[in-house]
Amino acid sequence: MSGRTKEQIAAGVARDIPPGAVVNLGIGLPTLVAQYLDPAAGVVLHTENGMLHMGPPATGGPDDPIDEDLINAGKIPVTERPGASYFHHADSFAMIRGGHIDVCVLGAFQVSAGGDLANWHTGGAGAIPAVGGAMDLATGARRIFVMMTMFAKDGTPKLVPACTYPLTGRGCVDRIYTDVATIDLTGGTAVVRELFGVSYDELAERLEVPLAPADPV
Repeated sequence: MSGRTKEQIAAGVARDIPPGAVVNLGIGLPTLVAQYLDPAAGVVLHTENGMLHMGPPATGGPDDPIDEDLINAGKIPVTERPGASYFHHADSFAMIRGGHIDVCVLGAFQVSAGGDLANWHTGGAGAIPAVGGAMDLATGARRIFVMMTMFAKDGTPKLVPACTYPLTGRGCVDRIYTDVATIDLTGGTAVVRELFGVSYDELAERLEVPLAPADPV
């Protein structure tokens, strides 16, 4: 299967974020979304280490110098949009826990058909846990989008009937964006919105999760 690049996935996520939304971008693939947001849409990026109106990553060019004190939660130097503000991370988590984040985009090791999320630990010996603020975001944000490849390096699906890795949150994922498909998770059903480089039947054959078309014939 040959589908979207990670940049194309990020562009697809950015396209679906509502204008004016307050959005948190998780560490890893989700940070790419910042590069594809239209400034005119008025999307406000929030980062749990204490910033609103975050911009895309800083390039280090002559017109975009890197400020090592201005970073996102993944320690990547970023730019700032007009109206940017900074605050203690405790206040940032109060925003998350208070339900003020409209959309959070996270990476994942596994997502279940019921919307359970596993993204902080594989449970393997020697694996390094990396929960960060994911548990707070999974329960505090109004909508959770996940960015991931559909299949792991060994070919096993990441969209599964039930997560086998330690959970980050239960029933929290609304939509997944992958290299081969965009899928809504609704009431335990995986509804295919878009396909890339693969047919519906080919994808269904490789997944143990029953699929449903977005527009049944």
